[in-house]
Amino acid sequence: MDAKTARFNLLLVLFLALPAGCRGTRTPITDVPILRVRLLADASRVMMAAQQPVLVTSSGDRQPRRLSFPETPGVPVVLEANQWRIGSVLLSSGELTLQPEVDGAMTVNGAAYHGSFKLVPTPGGRFDVVNHVDVESYLQGVLARELFKDWDEEAFKAQAIVARTYALYEARTQGIGRHWDVWADVRSQAYGGIAAETGKANQAVEDSRGVVVAFGPPGQEKIFKAYFSACCGGAGQNPTDAFGEAFIPPLAEKHPRDLCSISTKYNWPAVAIPKAELTRRIKSWGASRNHPVQRLGNLDRIDIEYVNTFGRPVRFLLTDTSGQRFTLGSEETRWAINADRGGGPQLLSSYFKPVNRSSDIVFSEGHGHGHGVGMCQWCAQSMALQGIRAEQIVRYSYPQSVLIRAY
Repeated sequence: MDAKTARFNLLLVLFLALPAGCRGTRTPITDVPILRVRLLADASRVMMAAQQPVLVTSSGDRQPRRLSFPETPGVPVVLEANQWRIGSVLLSSGELTLQPEVDGAMTVNGAAYHGSFKLVPTPGGRFDVVNHVDVESYLQGVLARELFKDWDEEAFKAQAIVARTYALYEARTQGIGRHWDVWADVRSQAYGGIAAETGKANQAVEDSRGVVVAFGPPGQEKIFKAYFSACCGGAGQNPTDAFGEAFIPPLAEKHPRDLCSISTKYNWPAVAIPKAELTRRIKSWGASRNHPVQRLGNLDRIDIEYVNTFGRPVRFLLTDTSGQRFTLGSEETRWAINADRGGGPQLLSSYFKPVNRSSDIVFSEGHGHGHGVGMCQWCAQSMALQGIRAEQIVRYSYPQSVLIRAY
């Protein structure tokens, strides 16, 4: 175990002993965990610029170089024959670390970010660009991308707590054994760097600094994967039904009824897709996942197989014209239907009723936007508008949970 991992584990142990809702002075930035955000995957070239000199170190050289990066249009960085080229400067192979002398002074393809950067070689002479940034600065670049800018400040604070928990959990689970923790897009959380920051977002991060949501016996609470989505449509689902993951009470399906009806996606219009097009999309998705549904013949019908306690579909049955049947979970069904769609129609959620017709299938009675697990962002905004505080919003969204300070 390296020093950074040991220190992070110590932080997680310490926060378990702290009382819920504890407050304190601002923690020095050096005591906040570092998150590794994968900005670009398998890039062949990236443009980097900086307002101030940058210390550049390759793992092959070890000795840092102090380089200047022109601000406009920047300097191309490429990996040629296992050797880094930054403009006209050549460096040896291995991982490349770029540490700006002034935080936030460096841009990647025109976008500025806090922290430092690591360029990690990948197969085929390509590389990943990974932003190493403290969690609090990361959240400043997340909140305004995840919420509408005019939303209530309590909704922003609730999102900060949830997004912090999600990021830390991913870092200590999926991030182990690889060189990055989270994506910079909706595969994890939308992250826009410094340009995405707003005064409201930054204040919400500061007001909730270090606070996370956790679950477990008193004194043994642990963070969990704090899922959230845009709009549950009046009925959520649990992660077992949605993703096949283990069930825990904070992620149980909920029935907020019309709490998120202020969203324009609470109900959405019927979507009709030809069966031939659905067949192509579903088979494409199946092939990409090596899922048995790749053997689907010409699709004949889609039916709801199971619903959860609150009537939200959680499993669908797909039948082709030869009588073959394939069962897919709720989110698998949505992913398959939306796969390889180009500019064609898509489903906003898996909360719908299929109507089978001769040549197409109509996805009617559609509700919500996203997977519906965990906190519903529009429910959070609705509660905030009613004067409910962020802490209460989070506890409602994750039953049996507590709020504690991680650092």
